[in-house]
Order: sequence, then C-alpha cells, then structure tokens
Amino acid sequence: MVQVIMGLKGSGKTKKLVDLVLKADKEETGAVVCIEKDKKLTYDIPYSVRLIQAGEYGISNVDLFKGFIAGLHSGNYDITQVFVDNFYKIIGTTDEAVVVSVLDWLEAFSQANNVKFTLSISGDAETAGPEIKKYFI
Repeated sequence: MVQVIMGLKGSGKTKKLVDLVLKADKEETGAVVCIEKDKKLTYDIPYSVRLIQAGEYGISNVDLFKGFIAGLHSGNYDITQVFVDNFYKIIGTTDEAVVVSVLDWLEAFSQANNVKFTLSISGDAETAGPEIKKYFI
C-alpha cells in the first residue's frame, strides 16, 4: 500500500506524517523506517524508528531512490512500514509522469514485499492528476 499526504508548504504534512510514524511505532510488529532529506525530524521521531537522512547517502534521483529502497529491504526483511518526508526533494523532480512511475513502482514493491509506504509531497493537491490522487490518504 502506498499513501500520499499532499499539500502546500505550511499545511501540516510533516506533522501528519510524524503522527503516523508515532502510531506505526506503537502498532507495527515489524521495523519502521522514516526517510527525510535533511536532519529536521531528529527530535520528533522516537529512537525505535530508523531515521535516515537521504542527503547523507547522495540520493538525488529516482534510480538512486529505488535502489536505496530495495537495499533497505534486502538488508532488513522485517521492515513493514516506510515513511518518506519531502518526497520531491529526495527524488529531485516534480515531473508528474516520473512521480507517478515511482509511486506505481512503490505500489508493486509494496505488494511483492508486504511493506507499506507513506510519503509527504509538497504541492497543490487540487492540481494533482488522478494517477497521484489515487494514492491520497
């Protein structure tokens, strides 16, 4: 399952994502991972959740992001939930066709490996295409 939280800057996306991380930390039986671009959530995410700063690993495009997700899973099959804050910044594009292809890839990965993904995307939810809106929470 892939879920998207989309809204304009300052609309509370990160707060909602953090709330979902805290809930997952209490309810999930497997490992929970949160990926962010920079060190902003250090004090918001509990130590029991693996917090990863994507910038430290040079993740700057779609292929690197996909490889990173696959590598995370291959290194820990116990991961049941992955949260990604500032998705556009991590993958380095806002091109809707590219974003849809990554979301569809994540959905296929989710189904094949039983991992849930929740992503925050900074943008106007009203102008998002139906291929992205189908993932809205």
